[in-house]
Amino acid sequence: MTQQRGKFISFEGIDGAGKSTHIGFVAQFLRSHGGADIELVTTREPGGTPLGEKLRDLLLHEKMHLETEALLMFASRREHIAQVIEPALARGAWVISDRFTDASFAYQGGGRGMDRAKMEALEQWVHPHLQPDLTFLFDVPLEVARARLDATRSLDKFEQEQADFFAATRQEYLRRAAQFPQRFRIIDSTQTIAAIQLQLSGMLQAELSA
Repeated sequence: MTQQRGKFISFEGIDGAGKSTHIGFVAQFLRSHGGADIELVTTREPGGTPLGEKLRDLLLHEKMHLETEALLMFASRREHIAQVIEPALARGAWVISDRFTDASFAYQGGGRGMDRAKMEALEQWVHPHLQPDLTFLFDVPLEVARARLDATRSLDKFEQEQADFFAATRQEYLRRAAQFPQRFRIIDSTQTIAAIQLQLSGMLQAELSA
């Protein structure tokens, strides 16, 4: 009997959008409603592997050339796919990742201004046949995101960027959502946590039933 492939869910949004608040809720919902045998793998990008976590520290704190940054992001992602994501999906597990390639398009492409054709070439090279089954995009006005970040004690180099960077990042996220409407679900992250989780519950139940 062939093992049914698992599903891949990614969480996206600009810094301060509040996406990380809901990852634990989604994992718990899937455990409660997905049956006793469901296996969940929760991971993040950059990171997710020992090598990826070392690269994460460099990427979040060291200044570097734009193309170096993009290449390191995809290098970390390639290891992540090979060591974590693909093996988990192949054995039937559901993978929940805090960011995936949409983040590279948004941050290095939108925010930093890297040529989209180069981003698409990297995407096709690193994972030509893999995309999330479902992507939650937590969308929030820039002023709300900034207020949330200002309450954070320590900010990484991306979180320290100015408003125009985040405006371009958000715009690229929305462009990606329009390009791939079949997998994106846009969440208004100005709602209460309870309202967002009610919305997530409905979307997850539909995914479990698919």
